[in-house]
Amino acid sequence: MAMQNFDNDLPNLDGASILITGGTGSFGKSMIKELFKNHNPRRIAVYSRDEFKQYEMEEAMSSDEKQTFRSFIGDVRDKDRLAMALTGVDYVFHAAALKQVPTAEYNPFECIRTNVIGAQNVVEAAISAGVKKVVALSTDKAANPVNLYGASKLAADKIFIAGNSFGHKSGTSFSVVRYGNVVGSRGSIIPFFKKLVANGKTSLPITDVRMTRFWITLSQTVNFTLSSLELMRGGEIFVPKIPSMKITELANAISPGAPHEIIGIRPGEKIHEMMIDEHASRHTVDIGDRFVIEPEWVFWRRQSFLEDGHKLVPEGFEYSSGGNDQWLDAKDMEVMIESLETE
Repeated sequence: MAMQNFDNDLPNLDGASILITGGTGSFGKSMIKELFKNHNPRRIAVYSRDEFKQYEMEEAMSSDEKQTFRSFIGDVRDKDRLAMALTGVDYVFHAAALKQVPTAEYNPFECIRTNVIGAQNVVEAAISAGVKKVVALSTDKAANPVNLYGASKLAADKIFIAGNSFGHKSGTSFSVVRYGNVVGSRGSIIPFFKKLVANGKTSLPITDVRMTRFWITLSQTVNFTLSSLELMRGGEIFVPKIPSMKITELANAISPGAPHEIIGIRPGEKIHEMMIDEHASRHTVDIGDRFVIEPEWVFWRRQSFLEDGHKLVPEGFEYSSGGNDQWLDAKDMEVMIESLETE
């Protein structure tokens, strides 16, 4: 199937100062690569806890890129350090989070401190520093959450949306991008399956044959986030239209013909993921390549998207990986995996 690139309406970031929290992860690396390649920012800063990953990232840069790049050691739990790092910053991409479902279930206090209190700290520090726009990365697990990771990201989403009420005087706007599983990202199931095959595993573990997931590539997430930065007015949750895939088809793409070992659903997992639930349908607008979940707050100018000719989705609409109208098969996933070589 044809890939949606989300490369319309990209912002002009020439001369801008940009900071990425959790910027040494898969998203941060891809975003920085894109910014260096197709934009001319004045400064790109990474804010993260891992000095070695920051060192590796800087070592891979050209001498010209190093002149633009800055790295801050810090934790989103530390608001004072955040405030220092955000001085003079125009735009923030908030990618820092504890993302592993089992880890969050076993370490709930740490998950809350990073994903929820960390979100509050980013909002407050961004407002104090006069940042222009903040885009926070969410997850499909935040809609109708059944695990702590999803619940913590739902809370974070609401914190960022409400931040628009507090950031009005400083001119700081906050929006959220919510998308599904990223092909090839660190800790995802694709590298896990490929490692099993490389180690001689003759069967692949499947939690449930009915299971489906949304899928998106790293380059798509970067373009989607950048274009959402351009489109945002503050308070929206942007949801891309991306394909679903059965977990059994994914296994077949990684190891064609290999038998599947059914191991059962793990704690906190769903059969199908959801990005827009029935409640949100009452204030969700279809703008072509994505949906926009509008906030239910008085600061929102609802006519902003509707006056452009866009329509609300039908009441009762749900956007789930099981009820999607776009599907990947094993061949499609092979193409997506091959595209990682050029990202």
